[in-house]
Amino acid sequence: MGQEKEKTRGREAIAPSTVETGMDNPGLELTEEGLNPEGTRRTEEQGQSLGDGLGPSIYQRRSLLQPFTRARSFCKTHASLFKKILLGLLCLAYAAYFLAACILNFQRALALFVLTCLVLLVLAHRSLKRLFGKKLTRCVKPFKNSCLKRWMKWVFAGVALVGLILWLALDTAQRPEQLMSFAGICMFILILFAFSKHHRAVSWRTVLWGLGLQFVFGILVIRTDPGFSAFQWLGDQIQIFLNYTVAGSSFVFGDMLVKNAFAFQALPIIIYFGCVMSILYYLGLVQWVVQKVAWFLQITMGTTATETLAVAGNIFVGMTEAPLLIRPYLADMTLSEIHAVMTGGFATISGTVLGAFISFGIEASSLISASVMAAPSALALSKLVYPEVEESKFKNKEGVKLPRGKETNVLEAASNGATDAIGLATNVAANLIAFLAVLAFINAALSWLGELVDIQGLTFQVICSYILRPMVFMMGVEWADCPMVAEMVGIKFFTNEFVAYQQLSQYKNKRLSGMEEWIEGEKQWISVRAEIITTFSLCGFANFSSIGITLGGLTSMVPHRKSDLSKTVVSALFTGACVSLISACVAGILYVPRGAETDCVSFLNTSITNRTYEAYVCCRGLFQSTSLSGTNAPSFSGPWENKEFSAIALANCCEFYTNAACA
Repeated sequence: MGQEKEKTRGREAIAPSTVETGMDNPGLELTEEGLNPEGTRRTEEQGQSLGDGLGPSIYQRRSLLQPFTRARSFCKTHASLFKKILLGLLCLAYAAYFLAACILNFQRALALFVLTCLVLLVLAHRSLKRLFGKKLTRCVKPFKNSCLKRWMKWVFAGVALVGLILWLALDTAQRPEQLMSFAGICMFILILFAFSKHHRAVSWRTVLWGLGLQFVFGILVIRTDPGFSAFQWLGDQIQIFLNYTVAGSSFVFGDMLVKNAFAFQALPIIIYFGCVMSILYYLGLVQWVVQKVAWFLQITMGTTATETLAVAGNIFVGMTEAPLLIRPYLADMTLSEIHAVMTGGFATISGTVLGAFISFGIEASSLISASVMAAPSALALSKLVYPEVEESKFKNKEGVKLPRGKETNVLEAASNGATDAIGLATNVAANLIAFLAVLAFINAALSWLGELVDIQGLTFQVICSYILRPMVFMMGVEWADCPMVAEMVGIKFFTNEFVAYQQLSQYKNKRLSGMEEWIEGEKQWISVRAEIITTFSLCGFANFSSIGITLGGLTSMVPHRKSDLSKTVVSALFTGACVSLISACVAGILYVPRGAETDCVSFLNTSITNRTYEAYVCCRGLFQSTSLSGTNAPSFSGPWENKEFSAIALANCCEFYTNAACA
């Protein structure tokens, strides 16, 4: 025992010096058996001398794995550098590709150019905010409660008022019918103020800012050439994007059904668009855009974070999905805030049904601009009808943070989006079947009742055309078009916006096909101006069937506030309907005919082979310029005077259209 202790103490005494020697000599390796003068490599004989038989394999593996271990350690240490190098190479490659695409054909690369500019704008905004955000905040802070700020508000309000008066005076001098649309806006505002819950508590800053933003955005989209062209281009790109639905629906249903049946044309678009929106939500793009829009509306209009976020979300999602963005806060929201949330849902349409309306042939740019313009107007009119008289818990300017989707990857997000959209598509189909059937029954019943007292052709549409005709006339629609527009507005409010847009698409198709405007004293289609106004007036979910959808969705989120929701939903419904009508009035004020007028002399100099809208317009002008005098040849005036081919053009027009000049 004594000798073993001596050996143990000897080994312990030798070990420190051995370690030091091994550390000093880079050619030596410290092992469990001591120092190996050959470094990390052991021979097979050395391993066998240990008597365990495991030495060679262990040390050989270690020696083989050491380069990989060192490489991995090096990569971990310089990971950020490698990422920067890789990112730089990718940026250089994209820059080369971008320049090549723009140089070869800029028109073809326009979409790529726009997307690149948007990404660069976002990156520049983030960089500037990170570098100078705090400095700018410190510089602006002293002016928050100063007299200068109050004076600037009054000066801005005065300049805006004077500018509006001058603009209306100068712009409507050539088109007096625009003043009727402005009178319509004033009429709707007065009606809503008369039914306000608390007249003295109305925040006119919110109301005027909301209507002002709606008007400015309308000028940008409808009147300015860059804005009109941009939204026209955006609408065309969305139309191209939605056409890819045919690839999936044709494979499932076949080409014949997709071309001829509505259910297989429009409803698959809802599923496709729902899938895409789910992917964008998973990536965080929808949340980012919604938060930016909500931030802008909040700082300009002075509304609270939760209601602003929900209304901004309604631009992209439906009336039941938007409240999900603020679900944790619904229990603590005031009645005025809940009213604003519901108004936003009634005043806008979701991105999924937007695609279905575009498939009807409705102008995509008008639908997009109408949905965006409705957001500030919904907040403004909601605060006019139901002003805030309680103390809100969400007045902070920081807003509400939106989480990303709960899916684990993009494929799951796409699958969930498509699956969820099936319910919406089925709901749309069921509502169309039910409402069209009920409408047909109501029309049959009204027609029977009317025939009993010798009133022929009494229908629900006819009743709406008489009751709503004055209101539609105040929106700026010509009196001849008022019955048809009033009919569609009534169908939208009392039944469904899908049915109304389908009716509008039928009128538009009749006009584009060159059908005569009047047949046996009955108007067949409406003017382009009336089409634009109608498109804006129908853009919203404000109809009686939506009351149940809204109450069902919100009640499931906050069951204990069912009485509060029921108390405000009817008021929100009518407010949301007025938002769409005021948007239509703004469109009526700003609309001007665009595009070069058809040169009818050159157009009719060639033979007409089929009916088109241009052919109808030119033939109508020729008929009006033709005068008959007994048995003599017809004479022509205006641009047709002294033209050798005028008589031939008249005969050509008479082959397609009926007129007294053809006798």
